[in-house]
Amino acid sequence: MTDAASTSSYNLKDLIGETALRSLATVFAESAPGFQRKRFLAVATEGLEPLSITQRVHRVAEALDAALPGSFAAKLDAVVAAAPKTGGAFMNMGLCDFVGSYGLHDPAASLKALKRMTGHGTAEFAIRPFLRQDLAGTLKTMTRWTTDRDEHVRRLASEGSRPRLPWSFRLDALVADPAPLAEILQALRADDSLYVRRSVANNLNDITKDHADWVFAHVADWDLTDERSAWIVKHALRSRIKQGDARALKLIGASEGAMAVVERLAIEPSRVALGGEVEIAFELRSTAETTQRLVVDYAVHYVKKNGRASPKVFKLKTVELEPGASTPIRIRRALRNFTTRTHYAGTHAIEVMVNGQKLAGGTFELLID
Repeated sequence: MTDAASTSSYNLKDLIGETALRSLATVFAESAPGFQRKRFLAVATEGLEPLSITQRVHRVAEALDAALPGSFAAKLDAVVAAAPKTGGAFMNMGLCDFVGSYGLHDPAASLKALKRMTGHGTAEFAIRPFLRQDLAGTLKTMTRWTTDRDEHVRRLASEGSRPRLPWSFRLDALVADPAPLAEILQALRADDSLYVRRSVANNLNDITKDHADWVFAHVADWDLTDERSAWIVKHALRSRIKQGDARALKLIGASEGAMAVVERLAIEPSRVALGGEVEIAFELRSTAETTQRLVVDYAVHYVKKNGRASPKVFKLKTVELEPGASTPIRIRRALRNFTTRTHYAGTHAIEVMVNGQKLAGGTFELLID
């Protein structure tokens, strides 16, 4: 969802606009006997314009239920058969949402359908009502999916079970106690697919927000000489690394603390208009007597609507510096509005952080017409 979330709100909504809905209606009209095309379009397009992308996803599910004939089982067969033909991930999320919205009474058939459909449009959101209804039973099925040959199915096992999945409701039982996730996370700790590993890392990162000690204990026996497992741990603990947590720094081989200085920090331009970018450049020099591994991040204190500032930490790089050595570091930060962030005019502070310690800072002025 990350790439899609960075698209403008209008473009996201347009992915399930009237043109796309008419194309979907054609798919079902050709493949599902008795499909009521006019009924589908009437339900799907009524009051469409103000709806968000997630509301439009659910609207697709509602329209399919209204327009497909027969029992839930017959409708489910038609939806599963159509999934490979729609050609759009968000539209297929609507098909998956049909399963999550109307199939709770038949979890066996519904979960089997989501497993088949997830490769055409992620079922990570649609599976969550089943987890909320029957956590143990649904996790048992998802645990079996961790050995599936299809990376999309394996990813569904970890992504769908995230306690704090963005764009979805929290799984309160797993926020309170992540222990039921242990078997899934353990099974995928060295998955060959980066797509799956990123999901496992995100699941663990969710858990660190409530149970950091549990995560450290869970990964304690992972073989971190395996690059796949090491990658997961580094990304799972990214929030703790940014905070300078000694346990997290040790796991990724970084030095505790930071014996270093930031020199010649430049933030340019000092005044920048929305839509432009700001460049952050500096020299990082070691003041230690031994070689250090240093995790370099930077924080932007974004001005909010109320005039106050809130920091957002971004990763820069990890470097190894010999005693007295230095390295140049440079990054450009785009200043554009996204669905996840709206910018406001004012003075924005920037801080350079090394192993979680703030070593230098400066400001720039954001101008908005």
